[in-house]
Amino acid sequence: MAAKPGSKYHPLFRHLQQAAADRIVLRLDQIEALLDEPLPASARRGTAFWANRRRGGHQATAWMEAGYHVTEVDLAHGRIVFERPLIHYQVKPQGDSWQWDGEAVRALRAHMDVNQGELAAILGVRQQTVSEWENDIYRPTRSRSKHLAIIAERAEFPFKGEADTT
Repeated sequence: MAAKPGSKYHPLFRHLQQAAADRIVLRLDQIEALLDEPLPASARRGTAFWANRRRGGHQATAWMEAGYHVTEVDLAHGRIVFERPLIHYQVKPQGDSWQWDGEAVRALRAHMDVNQGELAAILGVRQQTVSEWENDIYRPTRSRSKHLAIIAERAEFPFKGEADTT
């Protein structure tokens, strides 16, 4: 699902996408002014509306595709805090590839919003293999590590580690 031009939340997407700050605080009335219409009642009733979910929430798609997550919801004062995730998972260089650990594989899967079976299908391995990687029973092979790096780059997953190509 994408924040499509013409959709209700596209103006919020555009506003955040054009912002230079890593942390943006918007009041509910400011968000409504951007949208040029009121937010649904659920946006003022509880925090579920502001959840960072990749599936099912058009509003979440808007801020997440712009590179932000909601990190604070203060409904008493009508403020929402959007922040760029600054987390980078360390993936160690190993020759012309990377060495993925369980935490990085699990974080990549969460970033892509897929379960172990779905990531396994993307990589052409068994679900049990992904589970074993995530639990550090063993690590991905060199070729699977290269494949993970390609998948991570395409998914815009923030991981550190430059492969040594010399």
